[in-house]
Amino acid sequence: MELHILMKDIEQCRQRMILLASSTSMLDSDVIKASTELDSLINLYQTHTRYVKQ
Repeated sequence: MELHILMKDIEQCRQRMILLASSTSMLDSDVIKASTELDSLINLYQTHTRYVKQ
């Protein structure tokens, strides 16, 4: 996956999570799912950038 696409996906997921949290609660299952997805995307980004630096 190209880095700029991954960064865009991270930002979109972050925005979706913020929107969900502001309209429901931080403990809502959809917010938790979005947070988990965001964590996965960030981990993928970190793995990718770590690999590129080596």
